[in-house]
Amino acid sequence: MPTDASRKNILSRVEDGVLTLLALLGVVCIIATTAAFALNISLIMFKTGSMSPTIPTGSLAVVRQIPASEIEVGEVATVPRDAGQLPVTHRVVSVTRIDGGSYSIEMQGDANDSPDPRPYVVTEVRKVLWHAPGLAYPVSSISQPKYMAGITVAASFLVVWAFWPRKQK
Repeated sequence: MPTDASRKNILSRVEDGVLTLLALLGVVCIIATTAAFALNISLIMFKTGSMSPTIPTGSLAVVRQIPASEIEVGEVATVPRDAGQLPVTHRVVSVTRIDGGSYSIEMQGDANDSPDPRPYVVTEVRKVLWHAPGLAYPVSSISQPKYMAGITVAASFLVVWAFWPRKQK
């Protein structure tokens, strides 16, 4: 049967392990955030099935903003639509240079029978680098105020717990 001293030692090791894990998670978050800003990387969520089965509804994608001149036929990209509309993410079917450094990009969703009604005239696009089916739902959920409040309270508790003075042995 464990003694009080051995219980405290085990609990202390568990606490140290949890704190180390959380510190490493914090470092990963800082590095990921810095890299996202430096490399123009962001996340997008797929709310429609126009790119199914390649990228199903509810997928989360990592995208990087690049000049339109760098996008190639066959790649998946996000481009802006008219004011007030959400951007569209489809596969590039043609890229044509036009005046002033702009490009006319024709796109088509993998699930669509025909290309989009008209080409998009852009100077920059967001190229899809990676996607994960189903991740949009949990990311969207934790972005809601009630969950953000809970995460903030939990993080505050962990900070207080980590810096709370401990009794000396």
